[in-house]
Amino acid sequence: MRARLLLLIAGGLVLGVCAGLLLVPGALDRILPKAGLASIGQATVGGPFSLVDQDGKRVTDQDFRGRYMLVFFGFTYCPDVCPSALQVISAALDKLGDKASRVTPVLITVDPERDTPEQLKSYVASFHPRLVGLTGTPQEIEAVARAYRAYYRKVKDERSTAGYTIDHTSIIYLMGPDGRFVSHFTHVSSVDTIVAGLSRYL
Repeated sequence: MRARLLLLIAGGLVLGVCAGLLLVPGALDRILPKAGLASIGQATVGGPFSLVDQDGKRVTDQDFRGRYMLVFFGFTYCPDVCPSALQVISAALDKLGDKASRVTPVLITVDPERDTPEQLKSYVASFHPRLVGLTGTPQEIEAVARAYRAYYRKVKDERSTAGYTIDHTSIIYLMGPDGRFVSHFTHVSSVDTIVAGLSRYL
């Protein structure tokens, strides 16, 4: 008897909910997703910047329009993550062959105090002939890092002659010819992964 009563109550609740969904305007729309709507929007990564390249020339984001960019935030005194990222970027571009001409690899320093244009010039040349190194004032670097949602922070390091090192994001951003975010890789992505990712767009 008690079990039957519980079943009747449960059945009544289910019927009440169903009736409510059918009778209350817009109730189903609030619960069920509408057909054809994308669940993910355009990522807000990237934006205007004005920085100085390894030749001492002032450049902006507009100078890279029409080409894809592989953007990495790092610094020349980085002991491991940065060399790994730049090596895999360079190897991927070499493996792409002629298609790589549509891609500009870019290192934006997060250590503008030490990474002068001269310092960047000798550093980027050891990785790839088309690698662009960018620096600027601390305020300019802060602004471009914020636009790219890139994290960096100076931390004490007694092993460094400067007394500090930099913790930073290890993301490699793929930006489109229009300057918009397309995809991303990391410093541990394989050469083949980056080649396959780039080949989707080139």
